[in-house]
Amino acid sequence: MSAPVPLPLTETAGDANSVLGKVQRILEAFGPDDEHLSLSELARRSGVAKASVHRLAQELLRWGVLERRGSDYWLGMRLFEIGQRVPRQRILRDAARPYMEDLYHATGETVHLAVLDGLEVLYLEKVSGHRQVTKPSRVAGRMPLHCTATGKVLLAFGSRALVDEVVSAPLERVTSRTVATPGLLLQELARARELGHAAEHEQTRVGYLSVAVPLLGSTGTTMGALSVTAPLVRGDVPKYAGLLGMVARRITATLTSE
Repeated sequence: MSAPVPLPLTETAGDANSVLGKVQRILEAFGPDDEHLSLSELARRSGVAKASVHRLAQELLRWGVLERRGSDYWLGMRLFEIGQRVPRQRILRDAARPYMEDLYHATGETVHLAVLDGLEVLYLEKVSGHRQVTKPSRVAGRMPLHCTATGKVLLAFGSRALVDEVVSAPLERVTSRTVATPGLLLQELARARELGHAAEHEQTRVGYLSVAVPLLGSTGTTMGALSVTAPLVRGDVPKYAGLLGMVARRITATLTSE
């Protein structure tokens, strides 16, 4: 593949109307459920003029950041390749993946590896089988911190400043059982610190529960969270919490030995 043609960075990079700002808006126009978008839809969602979207898309196609099939645009594999180079994500995912598979075989339920990204949970890895949850989660998907088991763990074992920032903003009610008041959320976080794990019942998806534990680095800093998600009818919180705790200690040992 020929070398990409450099984008003409003639404007301030931090400006939303700069070339980089427009590229960011074009790429972020793709939602989690969008496999492909038309040129008109990219322009509409990004707020960038259609002619500019078309011009910048040609550069991104040459780089492999976008792909074109027919008249529609898709996010390209180049983005995936670059994402695999992020050290923290790669190291944590590589260390956790074998143990996630063991956990899946022990429970038969969906296992997630997640990290904190801003005020959201970002899912790095997932192991599941044919019985995975409906409306399935996805690698690189995001969810709010306050309603997911992984998010609650990241809050409970994270910084007080992070907790303060989350509770100072409106807490979105994802389902009718989502904890959406600061007081109740703080109680849940205190309970999670006491038990060493967090659990949520139908706070993100009706009919399902999740249990999560923190993954600690060599200094005791929380690097991520590991969870098991299962239907309520067969979910077993104590069992999952025990297995997650055992696996988390092994992942920590792997990380600290490298």
